[in-house]
Amino acid sequence: MRKIATISIACAAIMFANDSVDIGTVSITEKVNSKVVENVSHEEIKSADLAEALMKNIPSISIVRRSGIANDIILRGQKKDNINILIDNAKIYGACPNRMDPPTSHILTNNIESVEIVEGPYDVENFGTLSGKVSVKTKDPKKGVHGEVNVSKGSYGYEKVSATLNGGTDKFKFLISASREESDQYEDGDGDDFYDQQVKHGVPFANRYSKDDEEAYEKKTFLSKFIYNIDDSSELKLSYTANRSDDVLYPNTPMDADSDDSDIYTLGYTKRDLGKYSKELNIDYYYSKVDHPMSTTLRNNAVMSDYKTNHMKTSIWGAKIKNSMELADYLVTFGLDTSVRNWRGRYTYDTKADQISLTSTDTTNKAIFTKVEKTFGKLDLEFGARYDYTDIEATDSSKTDKTYVALSGNIFGIYNWDEDTKIFAGVGKSSRVPDARELYYGSSNNDLEDTKNYEADLGFEKIIGDLSVKTKLFYSRLEDYIYNTGTFENIDAKVYGAEISGIYQASENLSFDYGIAYQRGKKDGNYEDKDLAEIPPLKANLALNYAQDTSKYTAEIIAVDSWDDYDESAKEQELSGYMLVNLKYNNKLHKNFDITIGVDNLFDTTYASTNTYQDVTYVTSGTDRVLLNDPGRFGYINFRYSF
Repeated sequence: MRKIATISIACAAIMFANDSVDIGTVSITEKVNSKVVENVSHEEIKSADLAEALMKNIPSISIVRRSGIANDIILRGQKKDNINILIDNAKIYGACPNRMDPPTSHILTNNIESVEIVEGPYDVENFGTLSGKVSVKTKDPKKGVHGEVNVSKGSYGYEKVSATLNGGTDKFKFLISASREESDQYEDGDGDDFYDQQVKHGVPFANRYSKDDEEAYEKKTFLSKFIYNIDDSSELKLSYTANRSDDVLYPNTPMDADSDDSDIYTLGYTKRDLGKYSKELNIDYYYSKVDHPMSTTLRNNAVMSDYKTNHMKTSIWGAKIKNSMELADYLVTFGLDTSVRNWRGRYTYDTKADQISLTSTDTTNKAIFTKVEKTFGKLDLEFGARYDYTDIEATDSSKTDKTYVALSGNIFGIYNWDEDTKIFAGVGKSSRVPDARELYYGSSNNDLEDTKNYEADLGFEKIIGDLSVKTKLFYSRLEDYIYNTGTFENIDAKVYGAEISGIYQASENLSFDYGIAYQRGKKDGNYEDKDLAEIPPLKANLALNYAQDTSKYTAEIIAVDSWDDYDESAKEQELSGYMLVNLKYNNKLHKNFDITIGVDNLFDTTYASTNTYQDVTYVTSGTDRVLLNDPGRFGYINFRYSF
């Protein structure tokens, strides 16, 4: 399959076209306090994995590699519930306590129009935005009749087919999208697949796969969306998203995912210009659920003895009423927000009685929030506040119910020095409550406080001719940070860092994107190892883009420093630095047809991006937790027909 890389380069050299049409690009819209990755579904065609797409485009985001699919992200040194991930303003949580199915795995790139990333505690509208928000927007239907079919093939037996149909009138629009994707085990730069890596790293025989040719995953998705324009000032939106994943391999953990099924339902109503005290009124409801059995069925220990399944389920429903109005040149937004999440799990065996792995637990949140925006000459100011009341209740009477009350707020200002220069600064406080796993998993009954983030941000944005530069500094003090040192406990810590990003438009056809992110994390208090876990090293994203007529060429470099500041007491280890080179070529052969050819990790580098923090259960070789190497050279080709 590695011959695909050579075929890609050869095909790229002979592609040509006669029609001059817009080929589209991924664009990173740099707002002062956020980034928006646009045109995701058209550009991130290699894989369904949103985590990988974000890692490639945002320097402050690193991937947590667990498998060939369904990977997680770290944003500014934060992971898990410390990042608030929304899909069309709906929340979805993974069911797996071992992070096999993070929220980013339940929506696929072929259904995504854009992703907005807000770094820091500057979101008061949503529950639990501790250190950042990732807001995913799926594709909306358009008037008329439109459709698209994508067929992709790649290394390691990778295949993907997706199709979308949308259209309608001024009154009613619809969109239907479906996809299917599968892959064999990828090989690292040394040519080792998952099974080979298990053998090479000395994984105990009982934890190894019983066969050396298991498929890595199969994934199917469905998205439907309907928009009804009641009149010129109001509309009703309804959507349903389904994700079905089967037999997903996780080679350096004890279990694999038998399946991972999720459903997301959203219903929204918008009314504009309702009256003097309502510029826009939004009423939203969502419901999502995840069904996730994971087992040892594919391992030798299932053949040797009794196999075990941990069947985890989670669901959440939420509702929000939000109103905005103009009062004396102030834009005021206020609203009510509520949600209820349930999480539960059960061990089942072939011959033994069932056991509870996670007692059924409800997390109920009720909140009120407000936001005020005002411009004073050259100064733009935004104030936000949120009050949360949260109950966590377990059905097991031996577990201690918890109640959390929190007041969050922030101030963010932008000084428009001139039309080419902006200076911005913000301070804020936010919080997030512990989840059921952190409190009650297994025999645990942990007494945990909610984590508080006190953060300050400072930066500037400057345009110098054809060069744009944006620099940000942040300092975050984490109080009662929920940390895994064998058991979950509260610690105090700090995370700080800097980022530089921008674009240089060398000519009408040639542009250069760049971004560099650095962060460090330290524990407060009397600790022998002061380093905080899961703080990725210095990372740089560089991309050279050349577009001419109907063709576009992209060469990107992802460079990561060695991971030598790590928490050994939390089972992390030193990782070598690495540099990846990715190439991609797109040609619009006809107004209805285009082809994309690419190769990732051109030089077949062997590297590991993800450390072994003990918050995840890994298999061990002796006393060492087993690392998983990332993919080696991956060639791919995609054909797209659209109308």
